[in-house]
Amino acid sequence: MRWRTLRTGVGAISLATFVALPIAPSALATPDAGSSGSASGSLASGSGGASSDGGSVSSGSTIPGPLQNEHPPLPALRDDITTAAIVGEERKSEQLVRFTVASAALRRNVGVEVALPRDNSVPRPSIYALEGVDAGEDTSGWVTNGGVPKFFADKNVNVVMINGGVSGIYTDWDRIDPGVGLHKWETFITRELPPLLDARLKTNGVKALMGASMGAQGAMMLATRHPEMYRGIAVFSGCYSTTDDLGRLSVLATVSSRGGDPANVWGDFAGPGWAAHDSPRNAEALRGKDIYVSVASGLPGRYDTPDLPDYNDRVFVGGSIEAAANACTRRLQSRLQDLKIPATFDFEPRGTHAWIYWENQLPKAWPTLARSLGLA
Repeated sequence: MRWRTLRTGVGAISLATFVALPIAPSALATPDAGSSGSASGSLASGSGGASSDGGSVSSGSTIPGPLQNEHPPLPALRDDITTAAIVGEERKSEQLVRFTVASAALRRNVGVEVALPRDNSVPRPSIYALEGVDAGEDTSGWVTNGGVPKFFADKNVNVVMINGGVSGIYTDWDRIDPGVGLHKWETFITRELPPLLDARLKTNGVKALMGASMGAQGAMMLATRHPEMYRGIAVFSGCYSTTDDLGRLSVLATVSSRGGDPANVWGDFAGPGWAAHDSPRNAEALRGKDIYVSVASGLPGRYDTPDLPDYNDRVFVGGSIEAAANACTRRLQSRLQDLKIPATFDFEPRGTHAWIYWENQLPKAWPTLARSLGLA
C-alpha cells in the first residue's frame, strides 16, 4: 500500500492560544510502583518524540480551577462486582441497542451502545468508537452528534460506542482521582467487554477502532498497546504523543479541564508510564494495520457561521485546539513515514474542533475501516 495524503491544509492559526492555556504547577503525588523509576535514555531527544524542553510541562501541571469546565458528578463505585457481565439490554431502535455492563475493573455499571449490522445472518466484525473529553454516561456523542446510526445503517458491522469516561483518555490510571474518579478503561475495553459482546452479538471477532479528539488519542493508544486485537484504525483531530511538550499539554488539558490531576494518570512524567502510552514512540506496533488519520487546520470552515450560538467558542477555542491537533497529526505522520508504515492522512484546509466535521469524515474513513474488517 502506498503512502497517501489526501489534501494539504494550512496551519494559519497559531498554536499560541492553545499552548498559552494557564498551567499552574501542582505537587506530584508519589507515583505507584507501576509508574516509578527513571526513563533514562528512553526519553532522550530523538527517541520518537521526547520533550524538547527538559520538562517545562510536568505531569502534575493543571489548569487553574476558575478556568476549568463544569465537573460532572462521579459515578458511585461498588465492591460487589467480581466478574464483568451484561446485566441489562434496551432496544433503542431497530438497529441500535444499549447494553448495561457490570465492570469489575471500573467498579460500576457502564452503558455500551451498539449500532447493529444491516444483515446479521452471519457473524460480523466490530468497530469500537471512542469520543471526546465530555463522554456522557447516558449515550454516546457518536449517536447524538456524530451520525453513526445513520451512516452505518446500511453497513454490515457492529459499531460499539462506550458511554462515560470523562477526561479518562480510555486508559488505565495509576490511581483513583478525587476530581474525575476511577479510570480503568483500557482493561474494560480490551479485556472485559469484547468477550461479552462477541458472545451476545455472535460477531466474527474481527475488530477495528475509531475515535475523535480524546477518543482519537485513546484509540491510537489501544492500537499500539494491543496490536493483536485490532486490524484497523480511523482517528480524527487527535494528539498522539504523551512525551513531547505538545502531547503532554494535550493530556494535561484533557485531564485537568474537568478537575482531574494528571499526576494520577501514569505517575511522574519521569517514570515509564508516559512513554508507554506515547503512540509515535510505539508506532512500530501499527505496522500491517489499515490506518486513516484526519485533522483540519483550525481555520473557520463551512459549518462555523456567525449565526451559531457558540460561534466564538467554535472559532477561537475550537480553532486553536484543532490547530494543535494538526501539529500533533503532522508529528505522527512524520513518525510513520520514518518507519515506512503506510497510512492515509487527510489534512483539511478549513475546519474547527467540532462533531460536524468528524461526522463528515465517516465516508472518507470507511474504505480504510472496511478494508481492515474484510468488508471492502
